[in-house]
Amino acid sequence: ILDAVRHIIQDGIPPENLTEETLSSYMYIGGLPDPDLIIRTGGEWRLSNFLIWQAAYAEYYTTPTYWPDFDEAELDKALIEYSRRERRFGRVLKP
Repeated sequence: ILDAVRHIIQDGIPPENLTEETLSSYMYIGGLPDPDLIIRTGGEWRLSNFLIWQAAYAEYYTTPTYWPDFDEAELDKALIEYSRRERRFGRVLKP
């Protein structure tokens, strides 16, 4: 986010013209859609600030499998788990 803001300042965009879309376009993956699924390998549960702006509504899948061993079968497990989830995009379910 800091790098994006620095580039916005460098390009002379005035604060009153700054929008979420403008900020998003300056991010490392600007112009690409936000991720739907983020797979975290090695049993780690922390986010490490990875795509923190773009991943606000992403679903996370963690696996104890380390990256070098993450194969097609592991990807299938992640996709099956993802397909079972109800995407809420920030909405809260009513009790």
